[in-house]
Amino acid sequence: MSSMPRTQTFHTDSEQETRELGFRLGRALPAGTVVSLQGPLGAGKTVIAKGIAEALQINEAIVSPTFTLVQEYEGTMPLHHMDLYRLHGIDDFSSIGGEELLYGEGITLIEWSEKIEEILPHGTVRVKIAIGDNGNREIMVSGVVW
Repeated sequence: MSSMPRTQTFHTDSEQETRELGFRLGRALPAGTVVSLQGPLGAGKTVIAKGIAEALQINEAIVSPTFTLVQEYEGTMPLHHMDLYRLHGIDDFSSIGGEELLYGEGITLIEWSEKIEEILPHGTVRVKIAIGDNGNREIMVSGVVW
């Protein structure tokens, strides 16, 4: 019997724990996966991305592509890291050729993906991060079998 994807909630108390969760997630992602990263500024979306990149054996420094919009990395499979913070919706996303990255061969991480929610592919893994009162993180992950 195969496992069905379900929503799981994790609590992390440090940047290192958040990164380790990203690493665990990265090891579970098959090629072609789109990962929606949502949460307020400073929540840890890029920290999760760093953990995923580590799982893909990417040795480059992972930075949030707020101004470049898309960063591409090579590891055990390609990683496309997108930050849509500065975009205003689907038309902006289409104008940068973003839609073709939704159906790539590697992993596509999208920070601020709520701006293009309507066009995210079926099967998108969703990671929602909330910041707790004491600075810890509550991270809900859905759409992946661990």
